Amino acid sequence: MIIMVQRIIRLFLGLFLFAVGIVLTINANLGLAPWDVFHQGIVYLTGITMGQASIGVGIILVIINAALGERVGWGSLGNMLFIGLFMDLIMLNYLIPIAADLVSGLIMMFLGMFIVGVASYFYIGAGLGSGPRDGLMIALTKKTNRSVRFIRNSIEISALIVGYLLGGFVGIGTLIMSVALGYIIQFIFKLFRFNVKQVQHRFIDDDVRFLRQKFLKTKPTNETV
Repeated sequence: MIIMVQRIIRLFLGLFLFAVGIVLTINANLGLAPWDVFHQGIVYLTGITMGQASIGVGIILVIINAALGERVGWGSLGNMLFIGLFMDLIMLNYLIPIAADLVSGLIMMFLGMFIVGVASYFYIGAGLGSGPRDGLMIALTKKTNRSVRFIRNSIEISALIVGYLLGGFVGIGTLIMSVALGYIIQFIFKLFRFNVKQVQHRFIDDDVRFLRQKFLKTKPTNETV
């Protein structure tokens, strides 16, 4: 029980930091990361907030992942919902300023990517399932037998193109983040000596199976003597 509480705390710390990092890259005002270009395009199309767009896309991706046979964890649902909620909390209350020039924008963007790397360490290390976007990458990699790099690049390029066509902000920051973010996350993982392959995830179906077995063991039986 204590271990599970620790994992949940670690998960939510990671999700909050992830939102902080994303908002920093958005408010750097140099261009958005591919998925955020897509989210902003949805904002322009529908009038909802960035956080709500992130949640809506996450819901659709979780459904697709489940249909493709990818296992879903409580962390997957938390990622789907709470990053968007935390983003709106930060953005609607103007808790992070918007960069006024190139230098401050670059500082905010790289700080945001660094924080996203730390957030990834916390939320992935919680072992409660991958996020909806990572889950889609994993599911398509399994289904197509193509490389992770090819699938990830294909997904992000598709999100970028659609988002751009919908009016999402593409700039020099988009290019920098597309190239640098993966290296920064890898650096953070090495810094914390974190090996993603060693993480044992706990999925929702594991808990359902556990509760079903526990219920069957404790269920009283009507025996006649």
